[in-house]
Amino acid sequence: MLKPFHEVRDPIHVFVRFDGIERDVINSRPFQRLRHIHQLALSYLVYPGATHRRFEHSLGVMELASRVFDVVTATGALSEDVLDLLPPDAVNDDSRRYWRRVVRMAALCHDMGHLPFSHAAEKELLPAGFTHEHLTRAIITSQEMEQIWGAMTPPLRSVDVVKVALGPREAPDLHFSNWETILAEIIVGSAFGVDRMDYLLRDSHHTGVSYGRFDHYRLIDTLRILVQPTVGGGEADGDENAEAEPVPSLGVEEGGVQSAEALLLARYFMFSQVYLHPVRRVYDIHLKDFLAQWLPGGRFSTDVEELLRMTDNEVTAAFRLAALDADAPGHDAARRILQRDHFRVLYEWNPDDVRVNPEAGCAIAEAASEKFGADWVRHDPVPPKDTSLDFPVRMRDDRVVSALALSRNIAHIPPAAVDYVFVAPTIRRRANDWLTKKRQEIITPKSETENG
Repeated sequence: MLKPFHEVRDPIHVFVRFDGIERDVINSRPFQRLRHIHQLALSYLVYPGATHRRFEHSLGVMELASRVFDVVTATGALSEDVLDLLPPDAVNDDSRRYWRRVVRMAALCHDMGHLPFSHAAEKELLPAGFTHEHLTRAIITSQEMEQIWGAMTPPLRSVDVVKVALGPREAPDLHFSNWETILAEIIVGSAFGVDRMDYLLRDSHHTGVSYGRFDHYRLIDTLRILVQPTVGGGEADGDENAEAEPVPSLGVEEGGVQSAEALLLARYFMFSQVYLHPVRRVYDIHLKDFLAQWLPGGRFSTDVEELLRMTDNEVTAAFRLAALDADAPGHDAARRILQRDHFRVLYEWNPDDVRVNPEAGCAIAEAASEKFGADWVRHDPVPPKDTSLDFPVRMRDDRVVSALALSRNIAHIPPAAVDYVFVAPTIRRRANDWLTKKRQEIITPKSETENG
């Protein structure tokens, strides 16, 4: 007897199960491409185990999205005040089956548009305002994928998959109902998005650190769709204290607060200790430098077909060849990657300098470039990533309160940020001596110097 589902083993979730028509999505050309896109770019040069790909991450996101959907839409899980804010047929049996499939497919497809080496070079090498989410949307609505959506029972609307995969922030031109917003929040929500849950657990596992671990089983079991009215939504009517229209959002039962705290702390520690590791960051810079010289016009194409033909494999082959040929475009950057001759840290953000000058890193980078030449200096400012997010909590007496009001820990999680200035290893000693002597002079704002 044939099994009604297929399954693959996964180091994080043990098994990921899917049916035959979902297998068609997994076997599609766009999804199979994710086997060749590293989850953490060149991080394997720092953490040798970090060779995992977007392929297995996307499978994991689908698995977690299913679990969350089943918990928050279970019989009795939705309170009357929440149901009043949802479409009348949102959770009837037929509708629930349809949207569960949409959530699973949106989770599976949410990263389809990633460029080679994921985020490493996306911001600088795509047109302004263009992101991998634009490419994801184009793939989901492509003819190839439309045929798969149409073969499902019932057929899926590609626009529904797009909405849930990207959310209102990345698809602002689409109209979202409260229900669609909630489903998107399951995947890409800032507090409890399963995209974040999976990458924290998976990246922690493969980098060999424990920072990203948290009790996701307990957290998922306590997730609920809750209503938390906000204050300050009446400005348009001239009343700043008017109560805004209540909207549903993902929150937790009181017993899940500690698990939520652990998730947010895991995010902070993974950013501060892994994602913002200086050597990992500088390899991204060398990769960007190579791609800017190797790619036609110094930019990635936004054509979907060209995107689907390009993976990490082609880029790796190109910089390996370029490293051996002094005349090849991007030779120096490629050589630095392969020979581990990367730039070194000259300066790293610290609070004392910021109190003197919030732009201290920029001032040092500019001064170093003027002193030693721009080719020998790189500046890598990463703005603060807010880790203290608010969400509703349902207390045991059924009151719904703000997590920030309830949890002192959540309110005080610091933002993760860095501001690195890197220099070539050949000038590192001279640059360190120079900065030791000139640091205070460089970071002191000119207006203060002139007035002094």
